[in-house]
Amino acid sequence: MNAAAVDGPVRRIRLRVRGTVQGVGFRPFVHQLAAAMRLDGFVRNDADGVLLEAQGERLDAFVDALRRQAPPLARIDAVELEELAAQPGAGFAILPSDAGATRTRIPPDVATCEACLADVDDPQSRFHRYPFVSCTHCGPRYTITRRLPYDREHTSMAAFALCPECRADYADPASRRYHAEALACPHCGPRLSHSIDAIVALLRAGAIVALKGLGGFQLLCDARDAAAVRRLRQRKSRASKPFAVMVASAAAAAALASRELDATEREWLESRARPIVLLPYAGTLAPEVAPGLAHLGVMLPCSALHQLLFAHDTTLALVATSANPGGEPLVIDGDDARQRLRGIADVIVDHGREIVVRADDSVVRAHAGGAVFLRRARGYVPEAIDLGVDGPAVLAVGAHQKVTVTLTRGREAFVSQHLGTLDNAATLDFLEHSVRHLVALAGVRPERIACDLHPDLASTRWAERQGLELVPVQHHVAHVAAVMAEHGLRAPVLGVALDGYGYGADGSAWGGELLAVGAGSWRRVGHLAGLPLPGGDRAARQPWRIALAVLQRLGLDDSRFAGIDAACTLRRMLERMRVPQSSALGRLFDAAAALLGVCLEQDYDGQAAMQLEALAGAAAPCAPLARGTGFVLDGGVLSLWPLLRELATAQASPRDGAALLHATLACALDAWIADAAGAHGLRVVALGGGCMANRLLADDLLARLRARGLDVRVARRVPCGDGGLSLGQAHWAREAACAWQYPCASSNFCLATAPESASTVS
Repeated sequence: MNAAAVDGPVRRIRLRVRGTVQGVGFRPFVHQLAAAMRLDGFVRNDADGVLLEAQGERLDAFVDALRRQAPPLARIDAVELEELAAQPGAGFAILPSDAGATRTRIPPDVATCEACLADVDDPQSRFHRYPFVSCTHCGPRYTITRRLPYDREHTSMAAFALCPECRADYADPASRRYHAEALACPHCGPRLSHSIDAIVALLRAGAIVALKGLGGFQLLCDARDAAAVRRLRQRKSRASKPFAVMVASAAAAAALASRELDATEREWLESRARPIVLLPYAGTLAPEVAPGLAHLGVMLPCSALHQLLFAHDTTLALVATSANPGGEPLVIDGDDARQRLRGIADVIVDHGREIVVRADDSVVRAHAGGAVFLRRARGYVPEAIDLGVDGPAVLAVGAHQKVTVTLTRGREAFVSQHLGTLDNAATLDFLEHSVRHLVALAGVRPERIACDLHPDLASTRWAERQGLELVPVQHHVAHVAAVMAEHGLRAPVLGVALDGYGYGADGSAWGGELLAVGAGSWRRVGHLAGLPLPGGDRAARQPWRIALAVLQRLGLDDSRFAGIDAACTLRRMLERMRVPQSSALGRLFDAAAALLGVCLEQDYDGQAAMQLEALAGAAAPCAPLARGTGFVLDGGVLSLWPLLRELATAQASPRDGAALLHATLACALDAWIADAAGAHGLRVVALGGGCMANRLLADDLLARLRARGLDVRVARRVPCGDGGLSLGQAHWAREAACAWQYPCASSNFCLATAPESASTVS
């Protein structure tokens, strides 16, 4: 407590506390603080956060402690104070929440706290070995909440009536479970359909188990059992995309790593969000877990349920992957699991607590002096991103792959969990449900809707049907705008977008772009020289097609692809007709991977680039090819054709070729960006796009640019790839809207339903 605070005359004040202050134990904290200072008054949840009145002699000390000692999950944005007339003292009470629309926030789901885990380990505790233990400092929040205010009756825990012991804890101000809305015990709460011991025995016997977790079902198997991992791949039709692994502790994670974990990696592993963290991999598990890669996604248990799986064997390592067949959304319902996971899982482990909103595990990777999201979901959603200034309410719906949606309210942006790729009706339904839920929780109706510039995407067509003012945003502008939104950058900036594909303003395939971004306007000031895309989208799945076209363009022998049946047909096609071009950096990685014989066909997005990065990371340091021999700059156009010629003709090993590729790319991109910054008088660089997930490239490029004195910003709070597009779209639509004078048709928004509709979200 502030030593300078002293007792004063009896006063009464009203405090409005805004921020993440519901579902985090804030009311019990206020009650206990007021009791300790012998204050009268009350506290309650309402539409704007927490409202309280306090009366007594120590109000200055009370307000100071309120700000400094808030519960660990709370985030206070503002405290507004109003002096009131004193009233007769009547103690301090927690009052029922106000009903109606809300403008407060719900926190994300967080891992079980140490105090609750101690109860699980304690044979004398009624929570001994109970998988669903929680308190005001931990447990599920977002995935069980239908609407705000955050009270038990507004969550899926309403189905479980508290037993006398839990009710006593709930009403006891001295208990950390005081007004803990997810409170339950073995006598009154959810129960597993199988015992923990039975689940572990099944896993040890080689079974594939579908386990209902916090945000959905996960498919588990023993990561050291190669046969079990192969069966999982075969049943899930997942040929080589890497699996994530769950282990008991940071020490167990470190034992899988090929080097000592750095502070950032350890911090993210042990954080309350418990994301999957990409770690350097020593290759000690079944080879089928992460074939051909130098990094492994590792996570620690995010709940007591998961922690109990390791209770008797802390060396256990489990494949833990999302339970979603065929690119469909994550399974969250037991009956649905028994239908959709039939033939994949050997056993379905259910429990009675409904998951209101599905949320995959988040994925992060440490690099560029911090960490970047590859997938943002459980543990982080729906944390708000502060946009710095108020603006109109905008809904943005992303593009096609790695889709998220964003809803803005005032100066806040709420970015949804990862939704997936809009290849099927089920994922499009998930998008609709996510929009409904965000609208219900935020309590706002969007005034306009932002989407990708591509006219044929499912997300664009969906946006067009909503009856709102439509704001199409070019794909790479959205990548840059996402970085600007997160960092509060005001124009002008030099935007750099490096990815695999985006619909260009001229209708062609873009993906290596320099953009001068002004206030609500932008122009393309540079791009990568085009690469051929024979077969269009098929070329991205079959890199050998790009490589063969490159060899033909360079006049080089292409017999290395003679064993591919379709090569002869493609060669004749290239001789007779022109093929589409792409300026995407991702396609350059694909061409290089095929030229080096690393990856001729891709089983998953980014496979070729990831395998090249793994090879380069294992190589000795390599000097880049210089300007003229490795790349050519002509105005704002960067040509990497000399590098491709070198890779095609140098007879280098795949490892050495990959190292040369990365070193030369960083050198070339540095020169390209620096030249453009000088030519256009821009010192702030917003760098985005999926290629920035490549640690080798990003670290080298950022170091070079910053050594030149450029102020370079990258995505930190949303994915650098398409998972961050919706934030950029929303930000751009708000910025552009400042100059618009015509009205919008928000009254026709078909998903702007009442908060109660969130109960239908699945």
